[in-house]
Amino acid sequence: MENIKKENEIQIELSDEIAQGIYSNLAIISHSSSEFVIDFIRIVPGVPKAKVKSRIILTPEHAKRLLMALKDNIDKFEQQNGTIRIQNDPGFLPPLGGIGQA
Repeated sequence: MENIKKENEIQIELSDEIAQGIYSNLAIISHSSSEFVIDFIRIVPGVPKAKVKSRIILTPEHAKRLLMALKDNIDKFEQQNGTIRIQNDPGFLPPLGGIGQA
């Protein structure tokens, strides 16, 4: 049984560059019949233009797994730190039409 477990393990390598991460304060989500696309953007107040910092493309199944993992982690975070409040400040976010947003 232990040999089977070792055969199914995946070693994940995290380079120093990727480990630094990318800061994002806006995610724009769109989808087709075969994939979900999540664009991570950094918006700076007072700057009228923002660039996509990272794009992740997922299958619908993996998008749903991500949703469940995020929900689980948010639930655990809120149990330890209290409810996350969402500010509705319309002056900060750009108008978004025709695409999903998070």
